[in-house]
Amino acid sequence: MEQAGPRSRQAAAASAPDAAAARPASAYRVPAQPGVADVDRERGIAADGRPAAVRGDTGPVADAARGEHTHSETPIPLPRTQERPVVQRASVRGQILDALRAALAGGELTPGEVYSAPALGEQFGVSATPVREAMQQLAIEGAVEVVPNRGFRVVRRGARELAELAEVRALLQVPVIMRLAHTLSADRWGELRPLADETARAASSGCRATYGEADRAFHRGVLGLAGNEQLLQIADDLHRRTQLPLVVGHLGGTGSGGRVELMADAAEHIALLDAFMAQDLEAACCLVEKHFGTVG
Repeated sequence: MEQAGPRSRQAAAASAPDAAAARPASAYRVPAQPGVADVDRERGIAADGRPAAVRGDTGPVADAARGEHTHSETPIPLPRTQERPVVQRASVRGQILDALRAALAGGELTPGEVYSAPALGEQFGVSATPVREAMQQLAIEGAVEVVPNRGFRVVRRGARELAELAEVRALLQVPVIMRLAHTLSADRWGELRPLADETARAASSGCRATYGEADRAFHRGVLGLAGNEQLLQIADDLHRRTQLPLVVGHLGGTGSGGRVELMADAAEHIALLDAFMAQDLEAACCLVEKHFGTVG
């Protein structure tokens, strides 16, 4: 085999910088991290920092550098301690979203007031980013509205809007629930007893946010018996919009008066189940109309 002379080796060395300068931006080395050496290989970069094409490598690694699929290459799993924090960030946003929903339901965020993401983030002890993302989700749900260069304003709910939401909920749910009352067995209705009991416990606490979660869980359980996922999502969104933010006078005020009305609403859940399980369709019809005659 012919040995490469000094002159050929010098030419190869001189061409290496030119090849490195010509490589695309996506092929540059990413910051070194433990356990992610395979990232460099997929980008076509050698351990010494040179592109695979400069070294003259061929095979799956070189194919990957050209953007071709290498299905035969087995990915190297990252250790748990080295996983990227994407899930953690989503978890933070979810926690902030839950906290904001509870604050809205509890009246801690006042309708008509504007709140900035940085200020709320400081209260929660997080950056403004997850707060802003959570607020954007609340804007989609209709609980807040974006105020350019200021933040988010908590939406005011008027009596007319609440009445309209209640009417839409009734139009969607009452026919479905009555159809289920005619077709389901007592045992199927009995499966919802724990959810109804939970609404009673939540109501006795007097916490509107806690009751709101239990109330929606019961209604999701009832509609879930129909097996219509689209109906379930739409109805749950409408239900949430009637609760976020809470309007003064809706389900009572603060204190014992509010607790009494919450407990009365929860009692209707239990009465509904009793009528369904007894196959008492006349009583069930009256209770359904009563329950959906008000927002809650």
